[in-house]
Amino acid sequence: MQRMSEVRLPWGELDGKTVLVTGATGMLASYVTWLLLYLHEHAGIIVSVVALCRNRQRAEQYFGSYVGKPYFHLLIQDVCEPIAYKGKVDYIFHLAGNASPHFIISDPVGIMKCNLLGTMSVLEYARDCHTKKVIFASTREVYGKNEEAERLDEQAFGTLDPLDDRSCYPGSKRAAESLLKSYYLQYGVNFNTIRIAHSYGPTMQLENDGRVMADLIGDVVTGRNIVLKSSGEAIRAFLYITDAVVGMFTVLFHGETAKAYNLANETEPISIKDLAQLLAASRMDKNIQVVVSESEQKGYCAYRRTALDTSAIEKLGWKPLIPLKEGVNRVFRYAMKNGNSKFCRKVWYF
Repeated sequence: MQRMSEVRLPWGELDGKTVLVTGATGMLASYVTWLLLYLHEHAGIIVSVVALCRNRQRAEQYFGSYVGKPYFHLLIQDVCEPIAYKGKVDYIFHLAGNASPHFIISDPVGIMKCNLLGTMSVLEYARDCHTKKVIFASTREVYGKNEEAERLDEQAFGTLDPLDDRSCYPGSKRAAESLLKSYYLQYGVNFNTIRIAHSYGPTMQLENDGRVMADLIGDVVTGRNIVLKSSGEAIRAFLYITDAVVGMFTVLFHGETAKAYNLANETEPISIKDLAQLLAASRMDKNIQVVVSESEQKGYCAYRRTALDTSAIEKLGWKPLIPLKEGVNRVFRYAMKNGNSKFCRKVWYF
């Protein structure tokens, strides 16, 4: 397994800096936060972390051992409100938001508020304290429907119906990217947007999420038969969490000003049915069956999948390192040990 010392990035540039992470108890954001804390504790890099999230109880479950330490500040607030931290922040990872089909259907207004008002709140703060760079977590779905392209590079935009039930998510991500560019053009706020596809890893929410990897692993962990809500022929490619986090830091250090980067692992595309069978086979003590039940799906993107072109971020020196089978085994082992608890500070492997 790869260790931090083998990830060749200029971590020393964070020495003496302060980093704000929004949505800090989310999967991606919590790993970014834990990496920063790891650098402080084990790599001699004096980086301070401001972890912004809404739920104090959950935040203390994740980061309680750091509360009170001079290099960690827990900021409990809604990201849609003006950022209440009074100190200077050098870098911001704006990762607050929800991509779950469950919430896209049940709380579309909340999805849009976070991506629009939350992004404006972050950018106003970045403008006031002269932040060096904002990293924004966007999505492959901003490309909309583009079934003619062989691969989607960062300019391959298709159509997006604003009245589609799901458009609260990709539509507000598109608008947030335009906000970032507007603040750059008018106020000089530096940023990179990272269009992420299908990230997964330990601590991912396995219940009431709706994304395919979470649903399938949730079935396997509980010993249920896997019920596919389609024929299972759709192809997906999944990005392990540590590859995603290293990709974000690669862009932080090396990304060109005001540019977007695709972030995905396209080396092992797999059908949903084959993924289900792979996961079912990992539960040796249960006879888990894969059942096809083509019931109506809500909250899912219905476009034919086109692979992302990741050549731009690869030119910065990034490449995915964790194979699919190893990644799902890590998630499975963690979930079997910890149930559906999302808390684990030491689960990430390099």
